[in-house]
Amino acid sequence: MATQEGEWTVHGERTVYETEWVRVGLADISQPSGARFEHHTVWFPPPAMTVLIDDSGENVLMAWRHRFAPDIWNWELPGGIIDAGEDPRDTALRELVEETGYRPRSLEPIVTFEPAVGMLRNPNHVFLGRGAELVGDATEVNEGKFEWVPLSEVPGLIAQGKIQNSGTLIGLLHYLALNG
Repeated sequence: MATQEGEWTVHGERTVYETEWVRVGLADISQPSGARFEHHTVWFPPPAMTVLIDDSGENVLMAWRHRFAPDIWNWELPGGIIDAGEDPRDTALRELVEETGYRPRSLEPIVTFEPAVGMLRNPNHVFLGRGAELVGDATEVNEGKFEWVPLSEVPGLIAQGKIQNSGTLIGLLHYLALNG
């Protein structure tokens, strides 16, 4: 198989640790310079999340929540892990209703990205929801307190370090860049 100039070659890979939440591997790779060594890989299940904009177009729905691993509080978009065989759009919609009780009037993909492309396999799918209809109570109780946050405050929240989740940052910055 022909490779592009500068492409790294994977000669093989083995799993060294695996659960349903994380898989750590060692890949036998060659760099374009010819150097060959083992490089760690990490897989996490892919998530889907939604930038939900209210009917006025002035607010976004986010939760103020604690994340124990980095021990931080920050604002995050609603979202969650994609179930096996589930379409990312269906996950975004399901998680939005479960976590917030809101259903968007429209939902479209805006970006899929890898948060740490050097060794992590974890495609994040971000959707844009426009308009919000309250269809019930949130059924997930451990997802933080959701509030409508003025979009005009988002740049300041980012500057203050109050938005640190990569999916939330990328989703909001993408939205602001195109709609700002």
